[in-house]
Amino acid sequence: MIDLRSDTVTTPDEQMREAARDAPVGDDVYHEDPTVNKLQSTAADVLGTEAALFVPSGTMGNQVAARTHTERGQEVLCEREGHVYRWELGGLVQHAQLQPRTIDAGPRGAITPEQVRAGYVEGDGHRPGTGLLALENTHNARGGTALGVERIATAAAAAHERDVPVHLDGARLFNAAVARGCDAAAFVEHVDSVMCCLSKGLGAPVGSVLAGSEAFIDRARRTRKLMGGGMRQAGMVAAPALEALSNRERLAVDHRRAERLAAGLDRVDGFTARDPETNIVLVETDRPAEAVLEACEREGLLGVPFDDHLVRFCTHLDVSDEEIDGAIRAAERAASG
Repeated sequence: MIDLRSDTVTTPDEQMREAARDAPVGDDVYHEDPTVNKLQSTAADVLGTEAALFVPSGTMGNQVAARTHTERGQEVLCEREGHVYRWELGGLVQHAQLQPRTIDAGPRGAITPEQVRAGYVEGDGHRPGTGLLALENTHNARGGTALGVERIATAAAAAHERDVPVHLDGARLFNAAVARGCDAAAFVEHVDSVMCCLSKGLGAPVGSVLAGSEAFIDRARRTRKLMGGGMRQAGMVAAPALEALSNRERLAVDHRRAERLAAGLDRVDGFTARDPETNIVLVETDRPAEAVLEACEREGLLGVPFDDHLVRFCTHLDVSDEEIDGAIRAAERAASG
């Protein structure tokens, strides 16, 4: 079976398994796990922030950030198809008690400064006011679009003009950095916090990091505890996550394979593949997406539905060139069956 449902389906390699086995550990709630501490300091250096915090998942990282930045009842500006709004079980409402104000940022999910200014609400005796701007890069639901540094910088500046903090959902930020030919820190310098997944394209079995100023991370640590994320001998999962950070540059391979996959699928009858910018391939289908994916699964290919006539395939480090070719052949058989 060729599994292209997500880049979260990768399995840890032997180096990661050995790192987990041999990791020095301590109680991270007491700040005493040396492996977690090393991961956090390394991630902060890579992202150009003062500090970082290891969290079990990207969703927790986003939700910790939202609650830490805001007061209960405030509004959060976010993209209509953004992960923090669409795919996190209403966490903005449940965890931070925020009211989302969504913005339709078009086919690439790039919120403009004008949209930030138009969406901003001043707090008064009747309205809670805008407490946070949430951005996303790459943008998952828009097809892994890699927004340029200027897009992030100008939207963030519009929020900062009104003293609104900015959180960047950078679950696949390293994909954006590779696609744009820059360091991830170039995006992060314009925002107040960032979450990066280590268990997606980088291949760690578990974990993400939330990064920002020392003062923000101190507060975020308390929020993480509130949400049940205070881990103990977490070095055993932090160690493979630390190994995963060395996989940043090889993401370009996934991007090339996504281009190859899209070109092949676009030739399949009933498929129209969008040109990928990173490792996500969105395909419009003549038949209902669920029926297409059922046919693909019978032929040995897995993907996920994104809309009634839209499916997603995602390349990752556990997929070879030969399997990309096999995926195209499987789609051809599914279409003709």
